[in-house]
Amino acid sequence: MSHYTPPSPEDMERLKQELGKSSTEMAELFGVTTGRQWRKYMSTDSSNTRDMGMHMLFFAMARLELDSPTLERILDRMRAAGATIDLNAPE
Repeated sequence: MSHYTPPSPEDMERLKQELGKSSTEMAELFGVTTGRQWRKYMSTDSSNTRDMGMHMLFFAMARLELDSPTLERILDRMRAAGATIDLNAPE
């Protein structure tokens, strides 16, 4: 079992600023459908906030750190396990 504490909304805002990305671009990086949905991870309003799941954070950081052939190899392994994945498909 692992212990995970999600980044705070302020951490997510700082990352967004460091990367120089829009909310829409951050949504794409993290695999969420819209910039509006992404903003829920940055909300300081406790009634409208979401914690960043470890799997989503891992996915986004892998996309930032892995070269294209490595990432494609991982996606191919996911496809071999039965997933349908097209990161470039329109929403």
